[in-house]
Amino acid sequence: MLKGAWTQIVAQRGELFGWVPVFFAFGITCYFAAPVEPAVLTIYSTLGLTVVLFAAVYVSPERISPLVVALALLVGGFGVAGLRANMVAEPVLEFRYYGPIQGRIIEIDRSSSDAVRLTLDRVVLARMQRHRTPATVRVSLHGEQGFITPEPGQVVLMTGHLSPPSGPVEPGGFDFQRMAWFEGLGAVGYTRTPVLLGAEAVEGVAGLWVYRQRVAISAAVQDRLNGESGAFAAAIMTGDRSGMGQDSLTALRASNLAHLLAISGMHMGILAAFIFAALRYGMALCPHAALHWPVKKIAAVGALFVAGGYLALSGGNVSTERAFVMVAVMLVAVLFDRRALTLRAVAIAAMIVLTLRPEALFGPGFQMSFAATTALVAVFGLMRQLDLPDVPRWLKPIGAVFVSSLVAGLATAPFAAFHFNQIAQFGLIANLLSVPLMGTLVMPAAVLAAVLAPLGLEMIGLWVMDLGLRWILTVAHFVSDQDAALRHVPTPGPEVLALISLGGLYVVLWRGGLRWFGAIPVIAAFVMWHVVERPALLVADTGSLIGVMTQTGRVVSKERGEAFAVGNWLENDGAPVEQAVAFRREGLSEEGRAVSVTVGDKRVLNLRGMGAVAALDGCGGVDIIITNQELDNSSGCAVYDIRRLRQTGALAGYIEDGKLNLISVRDHTGARIWNTASLRRRLFDQYVRISPTRRP
Repeated sequence: MLKGAWTQIVAQRGELFGWVPVFFAFGITCYFAAPVEPAVLTIYSTLGLTVVLFAAVYVSPERISPLVVALALLVGGFGVAGLRANMVAEPVLEFRYYGPIQGRIIEIDRSSSDAVRLTLDRVVLARMQRHRTPATVRVSLHGEQGFITPEPGQVVLMTGHLSPPSGPVEPGGFDFQRMAWFEGLGAVGYTRTPVLLGAEAVEGVAGLWVYRQRVAISAAVQDRLNGESGAFAAAIMTGDRSGMGQDSLTALRASNLAHLLAISGMHMGILAAFIFAALRYGMALCPHAALHWPVKKIAAVGALFVAGGYLALSGGNVSTERAFVMVAVMLVAVLFDRRALTLRAVAIAAMIVLTLRPEALFGPGFQMSFAATTALVAVFGLMRQLDLPDVPRWLKPIGAVFVSSLVAGLATAPFAAFHFNQIAQFGLIANLLSVPLMGTLVMPAAVLAAVLAPLGLEMIGLWVMDLGLRWILTVAHFVSDQDAALRHVPTPGPEVLALISLGGLYVVLWRGGLRWFGAIPVIAAFVMWHVVERPALLVADTGSLIGVMTQTGRVVSKERGEAFAVGNWLENDGAPVEQAVAFRREGLSEEGRAVSVTVGDKRVLNLRGMGAVAALDGCGGVDIIITNQELDNSSGCAVYDIRRLRQTGALAGYIEDGKLNLISVRDHTGARIWNTASLRRRLFDQYVRISPTRRP
């Protein structure tokens, strides 16, 4: 049996390159799944071992060299991820801060509550050492503003609240702490006082100059095109989505058209394809150029430069960088007379992205874009090999759009459902009605507007864009208004998405009849998803909120406040409702600021405020006490007060054989550099001793 399996592997020679990013991703996953932070020496050792293993490939027998390469990639992925985590290290605020905040504006956007939000660098906080001060902070502006109009590069002053980036709202939930660490974001908060101008923006700073041009173009587009279509156009051209209304954003998500809003692989691909075709066929009109110039390669270079400019103009976020890398790999393939759309090109792009940003592996953008691209390349490659009957010429573009929308939708649906807990059931229809218009009308019109802008005639292109974007918004609102537009699903464990990914990759990458065995883990994953069990008890890390699963859904202990945690809990349950609705469900016993409930074999008591804690007599007849105050351990019961919850993070309780078992966020994530202050403090103390004159 083993001999037969080895024969199958050997038969894959020449087709194994597609597995390179898969094994590299395995190594990255091992780093992020480690229960403790690997020592820096361990990380450097893995990088050294990677070099040794790759060198060993040249002296290894041909039959085992694929295994040596696979091991090298796995070890290399672990080392690269660890190196990246240490290289991006910046101080993180370790307490709740209230006081003066000074910093330079480097980004302006909007929060989920639609408040203007400023990201600041060169931060100065009162009574805080320089090497302890976060490199960047993000502040939402509430209350009456208006003293200044925020612009990139301005130094501003305010009085506000700052807190460390919060951890997951439940074990296995989205880890904002980790994301903030890799973004260099050391604190988040808000201000209710007017923001004051400390100094005007300084000219000549390259990064800020590009960002200011981006903001200026966005404002000009929205000034010429009023309403949601203008905000949509600004988002497509500059990546600035701050002008989009919540109703339109919700409609685009519910109709599976939100990908048209983000500058992703589709936008970058359409733009590059349009520029490539325009340059190539434009030069072909000149007989001398067509006969003597390498017009195809010149067009590829031109498209590459335009795509690079689009990347810079759009802000250069992770999704746009990933899209640029994918397009660049394909255009470079054209320069070397290789086929642009191959699984090898997709694998190269994935390796570049994962090497530069290994943390992107766990983001929905990376997963969905590469799932769609891999599936499209595989399906169209298969269609080229099949002897399909001739179809009318006019029908081929329609068929290509239908197939691409269907394949991309099916490939990305599990990832969208996993991350966003919803399935757009009419998404295929919405995409068929919108995507062709984006490629044939909206994006070419955007290029036309950019070309005509120096002549003051940009309105010609913008007017055409407006027509297309109004149609897309109309489709989005119509589809989202249907009763069955959305289906909500609960969040499964990460092993479900891993099985779906590996099964799908096996079907695409393996050669031979055994490839269809990849359907087995996919089917198993969907069965596991169907029977997923959500926690019977959830506890917020503040100690002032609990949620208990009942027959009618999850009931929460607060009618208002901590809406972010409640919203995530209910979405992860696959049953999002208003917080007030969840609060009014039966299941909790409330007396003032004391809430009690029986979960499994345990009686749980949640106390909010000093008065409720002061009135407690011993354990109060319960097994578990949860409170947002400090409380000395009471004999006979488990106490999760605010001090302990700061160490453990949020809690989840599962009932097994009638008994309640609690799992904390820390149990799930382990002690990592992005969530453990002592590890960060040790790192920065070492750095300051080495170089005391400058901050890390």
